[in-house]
Amino acid sequence: MHTFKDLIKWYFTKSALPYWSVLLLDSLLVIFAGLSAFLINHGVGYTLAVMPYLGVVILCFLLCFMIGFRMFHTYSGVIRYSSIVDLLRIGMAVGIGLVLSGIMQWCISRTAFNLFTIADLILFALLTALYMWVLRLWVKTLYDNMINGERKVDRAFILGVKAGGVSLCRNINSTPGSPFKVVGFVSDEPITDPRHHRLMGVQIYAFGKDLPELMTQHRAKVLIVSPLMMDLLRRNSEVVDSLVDAGVKIMVRPDAMAWDGKSDLKASELRTVDVEDLLPRDKIEVDMKAAADLLTGRVVLITGAAGSIGSEIVRQIASYAPARMVLVDQAETPMHDIHLMMQSRWPDIPADIVVSDIADPRMMERLFAAYRPDYVFHAAAYKHVPMMEDNPYQSILNNVNGTKVVADLAVKYGTRKFVMVSTDKAVNPTNVMGCSKRICEIYVQSLDKALKEGKIEGRTNFVTTRFGNVLGSNGSVIPIFQEQIKRGGPITVTHPDIIRYFMLIPEACKLVIEAGTMGHGGEIFVFDMGKPVRIADLAKRMIKLSGAKNVEIRFTGLRDGEKLYEEVLNDKEITLPTFHPKIKIAKVREYDYSEVNLTITDLIDHLPTLDDMDIVAAMKAIVPEFRSQNSRYSALDK
Repeated sequence: MHTFKDLIKWYFTKSALPYWSVLLLDSLLVIFAGLSAFLINHGVGYTLAVMPYLGVVILCFLLCFMIGFRMFHTYSGVIRYSSIVDLLRIGMAVGIGLVLSGIMQWCISRTAFNLFTIADLILFALLTALYMWVLRLWVKTLYDNMINGERKVDRAFILGVKAGGVSLCRNINSTPGSPFKVVGFVSDEPITDPRHHRLMGVQIYAFGKDLPELMTQHRAKVLIVSPLMMDLLRRNSEVVDSLVDAGVKIMVRPDAMAWDGKSDLKASELRTVDVEDLLPRDKIEVDMKAAADLLTGRVVLITGAAGSIGSEIVRQIASYAPARMVLVDQAETPMHDIHLMMQSRWPDIPADIVVSDIADPRMMERLFAAYRPDYVFHAAAYKHVPMMEDNPYQSILNNVNGTKVVADLAVKYGTRKFVMVSTDKAVNPTNVMGCSKRICEIYVQSLDKALKEGKIEGRTNFVTTRFGNVLGSNGSVIPIFQEQIKRGGPITVTHPDIIRYFMLIPEACKLVIEAGTMGHGGEIFVFDMGKPVRIADLAKRMIKLSGAKNVEIRFTGLRDGEKLYEEVLNDKEITLPTFHPKIKIAKVREYDYSEVNLTITDLIDHLPTLDDMDIVAAMKAIVPEFRSQNSRYSALDK
């Protein structure tokens, strides 16, 4: 027995048997099947009596079956990896052998060939197929049990009993060396008695609070989630927490890998669930066809192209085949990465990678004069609240002056549409960064109004898009928490009650592109960010998902200029519906361009002579609703 196991292990360490050895093995099975069929139909005595003739006939029939083997290449596969397709090929090859054997027997009407009746031939073919099938299934079973038994295979449940779940199970069962063994399905519909509900050989259970207990009973340590079931998981945070507490690993397919609902899903595409996947939010569907029609064949300039939002806008717009892309950012290394990405993924799209400060008027003028962009997506900005609280000079120089430079050049060189990416921190701002973005909004909106009234000559439509935090962006809370957990903690949260709105970067950028291209100019579009998330709860769940132990959450107090919650609209603002249920138009106070331009220009011109308090005081004069919180600038509000 020990020698047999050693022999089997030796065989399975080889990549595959030579094709001739598989063909020889199958030939021996054909001979054995022929003898078995004759023996069953005619008995032992008669079989022994005609054995010399019988052997010759079976060898002749073997040639017919070998023609079928050659036609369907039954010997070219690796036996241990046999699949349903391989078994079907064997059936068709044996069928060809049966037909050819019948023709041979009919053509050669001699006594020896007449030993086999039609019934003998049919049984001969059936036994041949059966023996070949049994051999392959036996080898495959040995391989699964002996080789797979030596490596870790996780018992898994699959959440989803429709196309997605079935596709995942089929891929797991058919993939050699799969790390999972499916022992149960979970349905979002009620199941009265699991014993009477089975799929692909395993039981189906209903999704509910008892799921962790069921998985524990079946020693299942992995829950594989069909893409169609992610919303169910997000809506049931208590079940998710129970699963994590029970030590169950949740595996999902990345949201970025859109599934059409028909193509095969692969277990190799799965990854461990991140906290972003489980935030309570509705999936945002965006029809990008209209936007794509407008951007295709156009020259598009994107500022802040190396940032989290800007780089995603680059990727999405590149997929619409613009005539040229002009990508601007002052971060050299990230821009090199963008350059490599464009060369690799969109080599046919001319892409000019420009490392420059948007507040450099001479460089920006050179770009606009050379390329005359049809569309400008303005995503460049300093965005970190504490940094800008300490650097109001740079906040005005980069955010406000940079926006003014690019916006004025868009008008001068006939840009069709200028789309500015703003933030919910611009609503009732409590910090320098938010106020600087509100000043940008005021400038481009007043400029659009002046163009429409004919006070300034030009055709550019200015559109502003305003939304909250995006998941996984540079410097956002989730990557910071991940790094703190890796270090063993503590996780630092400013306040136990602080809440934020979150949105996926691809979703936010789709809304930016759709709103920007569909807007007529002058609008401030606000996005429905869904339900707010308590940051302390977010930290707790990240600790659980990571499996880390004894990681402390430490509350450090609100930072300078930080709010407990973000607003998307000013208290006095109302919204109007648009072409998309997740996009609204904010009705805000309108400003006179000549006054705004004079005030902002004066601030920029005198910027080098002003200290931080003077700069912030000037900002508060432009945006009266700006009230500093937890900041030294609060003294200016008294």
